[in-house]
Amino acid sequence: MAEHHTGPVETGAPMDYREHDKTYHGFLFVARVGSAIIAALLIAMAAGFFGHAGFLGGLLIFGVLSFIGSILVR
Repeated sequence: MAEHHTGPVETGAPMDYREHDKTYHGFLFVARVGSAIIAALLIAMAAGFFGHAGFLGGLLIFGVLSFIGSILVR
């Protein structure tokens, strides 16, 4: 049979909430930047493949949108 324990669940080291908060905000930052880059890539691919921009035009659009997106997500 399973033993029944009473007392605190956390028996290890105490939580470092400052480090936890720093990691959480870092994750949110990476998620925002990644989303902006994916959106820029999709727009550039649409312009390059379906528009008349071509490969170099799509690459230029991707660079410009990535730069603008990285400024806006900060």
